[in-house]
Amino acid sequence: MASHEPLPAELNRNRFPTLFEVLSRKTVAPLDLFSFYIYMRDQQRSVDYLDFWLDVSQHLQLCRLYVRRLHRSVIEDTPELEKNSKRSSYILDNAGEGPSGEKGNVSDQRLSAFLRSDHGSRNHSPQNSQGSAHSNRSTPGRERPPRPSFMTLDTNSPNDSSSPGQNSSADNVPRREDLRASAEKILYTYLLPGSEREIIIPQSILHEVQEAIEGPDQRSDPELFDAAKDYVFQAMERDAFPGFLQSKGLGNLVPQSMMIRLIIGLISFFGAVWAAFILIFLDKSRVTRCWLILPFTVAIYFIFTHQYMLDPVLALIGLSEYTLMDFNRIREPFVKSTLTKRSISVLGMFLLVDAALCCLFILVPGKRL
Repeated sequence: MASHEPLPAELNRNRFPTLFEVLSRKTVAPLDLFSFYIYMRDQQRSVDYLDFWLDVSQHLQLCRLYVRRLHRSVIEDTPELEKNSKRSSYILDNAGEGPSGEKGNVSDQRLSAFLRSDHGSRNHSPQNSQGSAHSNRSTPGRERPPRPSFMTLDTNSPNDSSSPGQNSSADNVPRREDLRASAEKILYTYLLPGSEREIIIPQSILHEVQEAIEGPDQRSDPELFDAAKDYVFQAMERDAFPGFLQSKGLGNLVPQSMMIRLIIGLISFFGAVWAAFILIFLDKSRVTRCWLILPFTVAIYFIFTHQYMLDPVLALIGLSEYTLMDFNRIREPFVKSTLTKRSISVLGMFLLVDAALCCLFILVPGKRL
């Protein structure tokens, strides 16, 4: 039942979602995070920015899990602190994931402050628990999972499988070394010049992050990535997200499909015009020339779908194209109503232009040469 709680808010949203709502997994197809990932990968060619955002969010989850385990071990050793456990758990479970200005950042700062203080990390560290000898082989921060890893990571759910109130394998308990390894992996994968998936950020931000991780403080708290995360968020919001809304919110076709439709439409149009002139100059009857309706209809329909990035028939039956010839149901209510209105308008214009061309070449008097 908990997984369906956000749905009423989504159904009542009479607008396009914001980028933060998409990244927070508060949207559904075709404006969901998976669609945005495909758009960034196939059309923007800048999926590394989104992967950086997702890996920093995953690093935040690792830090939350570490502190939650540490908090649990402290409570087990000092039962009199149990009265304060609910408030502390609430702070940890509601740490924000968005830009630094978003709601929830206060608890995010508390989490980072706790990790920087490192109080009790040696005496009450989760790695001292039974089974921690195996944690180095299978920790969440050791290896970045294959993309799209966000499909299995629910960052909004405080009651995940690794929460203090549930049993979980000791092999999944993160250690302080895992937090540092995760922070270093983000730095060496995305930020340093010449790295495997380098993203372009201001040098001042890069130097701050590098100094925080490699300097004497050797920080691994999630707050050290705040400036870079904000910059990446603003870059995606400015450069990529408007195109994503136009592509998926106002249309339902991908560029490859649009190009194929344009080629077929132009070929059909020139073939229809060529056939029309032949039939006119052979002085064929108007009944025979009615066959021109077929190529003209195909040509005009495909050209219109390319021009408006929208297949009205598919939109009216509730389908949107993820990748070439891969369709999915439109579940976002506002997008569905918007595409329905646009589809009716496009169909009206298509029928008008198609009828005008067909009437022109069918009713014009023939003249045999």
